Amino acid sequence: MAYSRLLLLLIGGICSVHAGPTDFWYNHPVRRNMVKGIVGLREDMVACVGADTLHSPVQLPCVMVHATEWANKTLQQKCAEVVEALRMFRDGVQATKNQSTSECQTSLLEKLQRHITNYVAIVRRLQIQSGAVTPPPPSPQSCSRVNSTSEVLKQYGNLLRGKLERLAIDLRDEAPEWGQRSTAAEGPSS
Repeated sequence: MAYSRLLLLLIGGICSVHAGPTDFWYNHPVRRNMVKGIVGLREDMVACVGADTLHSPVQLPCVMVHATEWANKTLQQKCAEVVEALRMFRDGVQATKNQSTSECQTSLLEKLQRHITNYVAIVRRLQIQSGAVTPPPPSPQSCSRVNSTSEVLKQYGNLLRGKLERLAIDLRDEAPEWGQRSTAAEGPSS
């Protein structure tokens, strides 16, 4: 059962990475399917005895969206904020994974790290394709340090359903021409 979930998670991740940026940013079901990978990680965590207690705390970025502040940012600033938050998650998970002594927990954290790395690549590609050069964003604001895998997964899911989803909506609303440029740059789909 766990192997079939892992296989589905890997296949879903591979398919999502190969989806073009337009597919990801302009197609809510594609994004929702990637977020579902977190459910599989939670199920794997439950099957892994002791996986919820981390040996070192993970520094988490602020994932809450303040509507007024978000509305006053440019699309490039929003994109940079999401990338930096994802990187903070990735770096925190990697540091904790390196200190883990449980093979099961290490495997779980590796899966989470790959999941986060896929998102970093997708959002970075958006930054590059948008052609906007922006100064490096300030370091993401840290909101908490947690020693619980389930809390890391919860906050990561909140980031994806919050800031990342708002970025997708803003991209669709504020820069629909980017989707047309992106589709033309990708060429015909296979």
